[in-house]
Amino acid sequence: MRPAADDHGGPPPATVPPGTGRPDLRVVTPADWPLWRAARIASLTASPEAFKARLADWERGGEEQWRARFEDPAAYGVLAVLGTRPVGLAAGLPAADGVPELRSVWVAPEARGQDLAADLIASVETWALGTGAGTLRLSVLVANARAVALYERLGYAPADRTGRELVMTKPLRPRTSRRRRP
Repeated sequence: MRPAADDHGGPPPATVPPGTGRPDLRVVTPADWPLWRAARIASLTASPEAFKARLADWERGGEEQWRARFEDPAAYGVLAVLGTRPVGLAAGLPAADGVPELRSVWVAPEARGQDLAADLIASVETWALGTGAGTLRLSVLVANARAVALYERLGYAPADRTGRELVMTKPLRPRTSRRRRP
């Protein structure tokens, strides 16, 4: 990733230690609930200022809740996994008005600097296109300037402001394959 404006919250980007490789992206299945839960708790622990949700809201979630979330065919989750440890996540959820929403984007500090947030977001965009959507929407805390800059760099534009949140949207077009760095 490029400097500073790459992931939701946290200290300036660091790089993955040499020899550890690049994280793999993994679409979440119901069996992955423990990995998603671990990643979500890590995100809220490392970057609490970047999210409306609070750690206490997620620590109590049990297996049934997490399995149900990923058994819903309308929901989408993607994890970045380094070895066996989740180091990033993003979700796509349907909305009542038919415009799917990008949610919960986060990359662990030690995995930043590789454009991983952009890869996670692209995965959710591809999912949204597959649902027939022409637009993807997100809400970001206005105070999270790094995340706002990331979304703008990726083609999202402000659409509305509700209190302390900025609503951004991006028109979706089928993309050609994205070249990933080794």
